[in-house]
Amino acid sequence: MSLQAQLRTRIIEAINASVLTPGRKLPSSRKLAGEIGVSRNTTSLAYQQLVAEGHLVARERSGFFVAENRAPVTKVATVVANAGSDDGTVSFARGMIRAQVGAAGGFRCPPDWQKYRYPFIDGRYDRSLFPVAEWREASRFALGVQEIDKWSIDNGDSDDEMLVEEIRTKLLPRRGISAQPDEILITAGEQQALHLLTELFARPGVSIGMEEPGLPSMRELIGLRGADTHYLEVDEEGLVVSDTIGECDLVHVTPSRQRPTGVTLSMPRREALLAAAQKHDLLIIEDDFECEMNYLRDALPALRAMAGGERVLYVSALSKLLSPGIRIGYLVGPADVIAAARRLRGLTTKRPSPNNQRTAAFFLSLGHYDAMLGRLNRTCEERLIELRDALNHYRPESIAIPPVDGGTAYWVSGPERLDADRLVQAAQAQGMLIEPVVDYFAHQTGHKNMFRLGITSLPKNSIRPGVELLSKIMRELNDGEKIHAGGEQSRLDNGALNSLIPGLTLLYKTVYGEPCTIEVLNEGQLVGRAGYANEDRDTGKWWIEGDRWFRQWDRWAYGEAASFPIRIEGDILSWLDEDGRTVDTALIVPPQL
Repeated sequence: MSLQAQLRTRIIEAINASVLTPGRKLPSSRKLAGEIGVSRNTTSLAYQQLVAEGHLVARERSGFFVAENRAPVTKVATVVANAGSDDGTVSFARGMIRAQVGAAGGFRCPPDWQKYRYPFIDGRYDRSLFPVAEWREASRFALGVQEIDKWSIDNGDSDDEMLVEEIRTKLLPRRGISAQPDEILITAGEQQALHLLTELFARPGVSIGMEEPGLPSMRELIGLRGADTHYLEVDEEGLVVSDTIGECDLVHVTPSRQRPTGVTLSMPRREALLAAAQKHDLLIIEDDFECEMNYLRDALPALRAMAGGERVLYVSALSKLLSPGIRIGYLVGPADVIAAARRLRGLTTKRPSPNNQRTAAFFLSLGHYDAMLGRLNRTCEERLIELRDALNHYRPESIAIPPVDGGTAYWVSGPERLDADRLVQAAQAQGMLIEPVVDYFAHQTGHKNMFRLGITSLPKNSIRPGVELLSKIMRELNDGEKIHAGGEQSRLDNGALNSLIPGLTLLYKTVYGEPCTIEVLNEGQLVGRAGYANEDRDTGKWWIEGDRWFRQWDRWAYGEAASFPIRIEGDILSWLDEDGRTVDTALIVPPQL
């Protein structure tokens, strides 16, 4: 706060505490300025503002006095309940709460996550990404006198017309959606929209399908309404549309970026889901999470924009970057559904802050939102590729990640023996935050080897050293596969390396599932091709020193030289670490092929 604002605050505190009583004269602005060491102009402006607000009165040639007709501050006696007593009411209340809302469990991100060296937590954003100047400009427009006259009046539960129009004409058309103003409801983020829909449609006897794994909060919302939950499998193409979907009355799906795995619902699956909705007369809740974060492939149309989309209730929000402080979401559906949701919203939270709505409208209309998305997508693309490449380079404990079209996180599967809970604790002790995923599963068995790594919360230059540390921690927790009996003899010595390595062709898969071919040419050259169309190519060199094989790519693996002991068993070549653990393996292609 400015010195003037600080001074005004302290004077008001003194008045409220009866240190300065009604009618009490204050020091002159000159005297007060001298006593507290500020300019006289500061104290004069503070006094004038307090007079304008009715806290002080100015009397000609007499000075400034505490206003006598100022509204008194009501003081009430404080009663402290005896925490040791319990007449049964407290226990009864606790029992009622447990019967309705499940106890908060699972992973909880520390409030001081920014202080960790490597916070790989999705949905938390480092401060450098927030558009401070642009949001402040939009706020200044929203706080103009004429604007305040518009949003400060009580116009029932109507949303800001300017924001609705910006969403209707700018955001929805990008997803292929056409909607009228009465088909749009502004919500306090996506979660409120999901809550409103479950309140409207979920009840005992209704079966709601949701993805497995899926959102724990959605699972609990369904349970609170007493509806039955039908779990639908998810694979690398998103929701699996099987005949069992006909048992559902309503299906919740996250097609753009499946939460939590990050995969995208394929076009054939989208068409099959809409056909199933028509055949079985069911509704679809389309939770279009991170729909604007497609930068590795072109985005697919929203379900609501496709043939049969009239059965879809569409939920989305302004960028997650704005969510922690702004929380503006929107629900799109038939006018009668939106009207019912609006009435229900009015019974609880009322409309989201009109001031925030108007500010968001200006943020969109001034082009700041598009500019912010452009910067955010470029940054997240760089970070996600950096994370992918680092995981592929260090390949900790034979992990795998699904193919994604964009987004801000990777769903990581480790070896079966990995205990993600232990990994989370060990990583946190060394300044790293990662997220276990067992709570995303309704049936929490058999998934303890999985975790998530997000990239919104740390800069690009921290990702590689973070993954290097993660690989080290995983090796410490799990000894890995030691070399078999025979120890050092199982490693190729210098003579065997010079005899067996030149001319090999090796096949293996990257951690993100794409095929890769490596040719170890006789002249000390390496040729690499990755991808299903061999679209990612690189060259490098290799050599042998002592009993170690060295390789250095031009681009891949950061262009750095690395060396490994080598073991060959049958047609499998293994790269080893110093302790004999398998770092990576490849299939040796016979020369005749």
